[in-house]
Amino acid sequence: MNAKDLIKYFKSLGLEVHTSTKARGHQGFYMQKRIDISRNIPESRIVPTLLHEFAHYVHSRLEPLIEKNGGTLEVIFDDKYVSVYAKELETVTNFVDTHSKFEKLNEHKKIIKDKISDYENVIKMTYPDFMRSKKFGEFDKYIKHSDAKYLLKYDKVKLLKGFLFKKYVMLSVDNIERDFEDMPSEFAAYIRLKSCQKRQSRISARICRMKKYYNKPTELFARFIEGLYTDKEQVKKLAPCTYNRFYELLECGYYPHLKDVLTAL
Repeated sequence: MNAKDLIKYFKSLGLEVHTSTKARGHQGFYMQKRIDISRNIPESRIVPTLLHEFAHYVHSRLEPLIEKNGGTLEVIFDDKYVSVYAKELETVTNFVDTHSKFEKLNEHKKIIKDKISDYENVIKMTYPDFMRSKKFGEFDKYIKHSDAKYLLKYDKVKLLKGFLFKKYVMLSVDNIERDFEDMPSEFAAYIRLKSCQKRQSRISARICRMKKYYNKPTELFARFIEGLYTDKEQVKKLAPCTYNRFYELLECGYYPHLKDVLTAL
């Protein structure tokens, strides 16, 4: 069954299928019996994405409001003991979608962590008792009457200067030595350390949001179905308990319309 046949079958079930949208910034999107497939994805991704979104539809037939709460593995696998499924499905997700491992974000986070350590070492050359967790009194006294204080909150800032002849001045964390020639190197390092800490926090928050998304039961299930199409044997190897339980329920007709689709692929 190719993409055209899948779409035809989905429409026969009463689903709306659109293949020329941006799919809300994703490869595909499902909501309330409507499937959107991004027009920007490569042809090789169309069938896996259709199956992924169809899995959401199947799940919604078992459990309402999955768009809001993400559903439950207990319902998906008709089982109260789902910890083993959850662990296996995370492994399958990492196989199906390498972005779920956050490799680039974690690499970026490590680079920032190393920079923070370097800046801390610069500060400790002059202030050996410096601790990131405590107030830096010497810096606070210095910065109080300097425009550099704005760089503690923003990496770049545009200030309006002058009374009669007003002009804008651009300040940047990258140009501290140029903008503040008299600033001691340890204080410049402290400003950059605080900037890196903010970036580190933003990356951590992004990873946390993405983990929450990837670990939604409905997303775990959809990537499992996607994986059965892309490499069934590898999914079986990575998630044997989940695989066996899924096919047991599939043969019993537990998942509406899904057996017909998987059999035809």
